[in-house]
Amino acid sequence: MNRFKHLLLAVAATAMLSPVVSSAQGTQQALSKESALEAIKKRGTLKVGMATFVPWAMRNKAGDLIGFEIDVATKVAEDMGMKVEFVPTAWDGIIPALIAGKFDVIIGGMSITAKRNLTVNFTVPYAHSGQGVAANIKLAKDLKWPDDYNSSKVTFACRRGATPCTAVAKFFPKATVRQFDDDAQAFQEVINGNAHAVVSSQPKPNFYRIDNPDKIFDPADGANLTKGDEAFALRKGDPDSLNFFSNWITVNTSNGWLAERHKYWFGSRDWADQVEMKQ
Repeated sequence: MNRFKHLLLAVAATAMLSPVVSSAQGTQQALSKESALEAIKKRGTLKVGMATFVPWAMRNKAGDLIGFEIDVATKVAEDMGMKVEFVPTAWDGIIPALIAGKFDVIIGGMSITAKRNLTVNFTVPYAHSGQGVAANIKLAKDLKWPDDYNSSKVTFACRRGATPCTAVAKFFPKATVRQFDDDAQAFQEVINGNAHAVVSSQPKPNFYRIDNPDKIFDPADGANLTKGDEAFALRKGDPDSLNFFSNWITVNTSNGWLAERHKYWFGSRDWADQVEMKQ
């Protein structure tokens, strides 16, 4: 008898929860029934979710969006024979907005992580970020990278509580570390000759090196200290769209287009006069 009562209670509880679960699953299932590719073809427009990060995506003096991501998404749409519509979205809400169908794909410098991959599907990587280094010419010109930098006689600067300081501790455990509240202070310490090198997320080391060619250089000759993988993010349950975008990345990696655009935006400051301030 008690077992029967427990069974009835369990059935009742499930019945009460089912509308909530159905509502949450309904949106995802409805979106998954139709490939994003089919929706794109029907409307004639590729809707891209993105957030503004220099030089991934930013506004020029006329207020138009420019940057690496803008070039990438625009070419994807052109190759599809479609128009492109950008949907600027706050970074902390960009994945929920994708799942809710606000746009077709995230092209916004999103790194592949296991946690994110539980919620969205990722294409193959189309860009590789990471931690870069800039060193003072006078202090470090005779040091061999990376072996000579792992010494108590060498001082690194980095932003307090951030990934670069962790990277310095991992790769150069014998070095002296000075931590600062922001990247600008850390870079200035190296420019002023008070530290041998600074580690920071790319493209900041590249930009500071370009802007101060007589003070700092790249001892790693273009190699990053750490490597990340950025990919397009798509809703679950859409293998056709995942296949299309991954193949687009493969083709444009092989033909050098992605590398050329990345070099322009991340390895140069040729675009700086298009924005109000150097960023």
